[in-house]
Amino acid sequence: MVLKQLVSRPQLAYTITMPRQPRMDAPGTLHHIMGRGIERTKIFRNREDRQDFLNRLAALCQDGSLVVYAWALMSNHFHVLARTGRQSLSQSMRKLLTGYVVNFNKRHKRSGHLFQNRYKSIVCEDDPYLLELTRYIHLNPLRAGMVDSLDKLNEYPWSGHSVLLGKVAMEWQDNKSILTYFGKDLEKAKEAYVSFVSDGIALGRRPELVGGGLVRSLGDWSQVVSFRRKGETVNSDARILGASGFVDRIISEAERKEKETLRLLSGKVDLSTLLTEISINEGIESSSILSGVRKRNVVHARRLLIQIAVCEMGYSGAEVARFLRISTSAVNRLANSDELPECIRYLKKVT
Repeated sequence: MVLKQLVSRPQLAYTITMPRQPRMDAPGTLHHIMGRGIERTKIFRNREDRQDFLNRLAALCQDGSLVVYAWALMSNHFHVLARTGRQSLSQSMRKLLTGYVVNFNKRHKRSGHLFQNRYKSIVCEDDPYLLELTRYIHLNPLRAGMVDSLDKLNEYPWSGHSVLLGKVAMEWQDNKSILTYFGKDLEKAKEAYVSFVSDGIALGRRPELVGGGLVRSLGDWSQVVSFRRKGETVNSDARILGASGFVDRIISEAERKEKETLRLLSGKVDLSTLLTEISINEGIESSSILSGVRKRNVVHARRLLIQIAVCEMGYSGAEVARFLRISTSAVNRLANSDELPECIRYLKKVT
């Protein structure tokens, strides 16, 4: 959603419009998602860390935000193969990673960033990559030496492979979609799946499936368009996995999304103006909102500003953090709180 300013009185008023959602963020898009710890920091130190991450991933599946087919938790990175549902991938990942980092830092008495910039995602064509990536992701613990045999991998609790085989119970993982490819009889399908995974061991690391390995993305989707216009090929930034027709279709959607975003954001108000509007309507001094005051009404006003700026107007968390003089993680946490409906009611009130 974006906000458009109405020139109706000295104070600002807003209406809410709903732009058409681009295909690559639309429900049903398949993504191979990877995240790595900053400077190879371990992002999973113990069982509690891994379970916390999985609980948060499960919640996204249970509320219809994601459908997860495959996953693997390594020591300093993770892989997830998922299809988007009721919300965009960026919203789901922000909720997953921000909450996880907050709890991780509390558990291990640390502060600061945990993940290496933003996660990396590759939009994937279903056929044949749904099965190829499921196998690739589930073989990660074996390739890394975290287990020493396929039999041990069958029992390993920190990847979706054991879940597919029914060795570990995680109801939120979509097993049926994968096993159906291997037959109607469940037990025979599991045997055929294990044989398929076994055949993949000899194929090695297969960097072509992850865009050249866990290399940092150069930026958002507009970078794909930019490099295409320049006629440049950036192998480490290969974020589309599929046949040429599929790649061309996704690139066209990226170009359309860039134009739509520029059109919608051209009318957004600056943060100082938004601060003034909230200050007037909430009866709070602007200086208090910009301070570290923790009074309930001040925190409420600060949260409204963050949610309107980030969730509705398209400002980045870093931009809002600099304006408010707080950390980006604090902005992301407040932007993802459960009070967004209150933000919408506020917008209706000032219209």
